[in-house]
Amino acid sequence: AMGDGEKGFVERERQSALEFARIAADRGVHRIIYLGGLGRRDTETSAHLHSRHQTGDLLRSGSVPVTELRAAMIVGSGSASFEMLRHLTEKLPVMVCPRWIETRTQPISIEDTLAYLMAALDTPETAGRILDIGGRDVLTYREMMQTYASIKGLQRIILTVPVLTPRLSAYWVNLMTPIPASIAFPLIEGLKTETICENDTAIRLMPIPQMPFRESVERAIQATDKLEVPTRWTGAQQGTIPLNFNSGATPTSALLHDQRVVNTSASAHALH
Repeated sequence: AMGDGEKGFVERERQSALEFARIAADRGVHRIIYLGGLGRRDTETSAHLHSRHQTGDLLRSGSVPVTELRAAMIVGSGSASFEMLRHLTEKLPVMVCPRWIETRTQPISIEDTLAYLMAALDTPETAGRILDIGGRDVLTYREMMQTYASIKGLQRIILTVPVLTPRLSAYWVNLMTPIPASIAFPLIEGLKTETICENDTAIRLMPIPQMPFRESVERAIQATDKLEVPTRWTGAQQGTIPLNFNSGATPTSALLHDQRVVNTSASAHALH
């Protein structure tokens, strides 16, 4: 619900979780598998992370057993956090960043995330559990941006300043990427909290090999460059949020594509 605007999204997500739990019970659903977010409850200060955890609690308040998988940044198409990192690293030779770029996190590839979701279906022991999932590496956001730049062959200078607040950072992201401030602010606010797996229960119940961050990025870039996975984070918003191209008169990054398709019954020879 963050896509509907910064104000009130926690309450909208609360109502949605309660309604989902109620309808799932009414319709005889056997189990709910929910993908939430990492972050320690005793230190979190972010409405975004609080809402991720609250959603899991509210789903468990119903009668349907719940499996909650908790992840940090998902590296792949459709991840707002990853797209934000990509755009900033692609477009800014010199980045002036707040202190949150030194916060540690444990990103996970989209392939591993999907593997856990599918494995949970066939692993009854995951019912009624909260399971932390992550990739092989624990990195700071600075290290993730440097890794992305290295893969793309880019030279990037990253400077840290103590005065850039989450709100100012969100406006900066809004200016330099297609992600609006309403999405960027709660995401950035959450970056102040470390998001690292606190238990290894998921990997013990579902022994899925953990992909290194560098390989995760390489696969995400390859899939995007080949247009194999055309999904974007905006797909979940049903087109209600316009993309922002304020960073220049025309978007120059290869991350942005305009694809148009016309179906025809004519032969390939006739079209040629």
